[in-house]
Amino acid sequence: MRRFFCDSIIEQTAVIAGDDAHHIARVLRMKTGDSLSLCDGCGREYAAEICIISPDSVTCKLGTAAVSDAESPCRATLFQCLPKSGKFETIVQKCTELGVFAIVPVVSARCVVVPGNDFQKKIDRYRRVALEAAKQSRRAMVPEVLPLTKISDVDPRAFNLFLIAYEEEATLSLKAALRQVERPESVALLIGPEGGLEAAEVDRLTEKGAVPVSLGKRILRTETAGMAMLAQVQYEVEP
Repeated sequence: MRRFFCDSIIEQTAVIAGDDAHHIARVLRMKTGDSLSLCDGCGREYAAEICIISPDSVTCKLGTAAVSDAESPCRATLFQCLPKSGKFETIVQKCTELGVFAIVPVVSARCVVVPGNDFQKKIDRYRRVALEAAKQSRRAMVPEVLPLTKISDVDPRAFNLFLIAYEEEATLSLKAALRQVERPESVALLIGPEGGLEAAEVDRLTEKGAVPVSLGKRILRTETAGMAMLAQVQYEVEP
């Protein structure tokens, strides 16, 4: 069954607009009476039936809502220090497929990229990438891409567990750190830039409860580390 996100749901009626409405009417050539599945972006799915097709919108009658089983029981937020040359878009796409709850772009001392005044336009692009990746992976919610933040403003205390991928950590593995907290509801993952995190940055976060962990014997690129870390988290927390 065709599946779409819709944020305009009132009682038992949903109105699909924009590109999705055009896709339904002009590309798929669906008709009134056809069935589809709608997600509200917050984890609920509806069986729906098209009742009106207009040039700009598609109106649907909704059936019973059901909670999707596509979402992880643990909300994983990725704090990703800005990488070079367009890698952030790939990170957003792949981590959305892997079930990330939210993504925060971070500026740290060793970031090569210096964000300009137009960075908000990039955020808008990243949010569209997250939406398309959520559709492709049949998720029931779209991860939020949050505004750019400085690493000094990151607060580990907002999460049940805040993990830092740190190449200087030699004893505590990611697996061991995850198994120290039973069924965490929220986990944060911090990935440094190409040059890594400064020791002072790690120390400041550790003083506030963050936990540096090793990702293994091999050093991963910044665009790979978040995906690998997230996949391991989901392996540990999902039933």
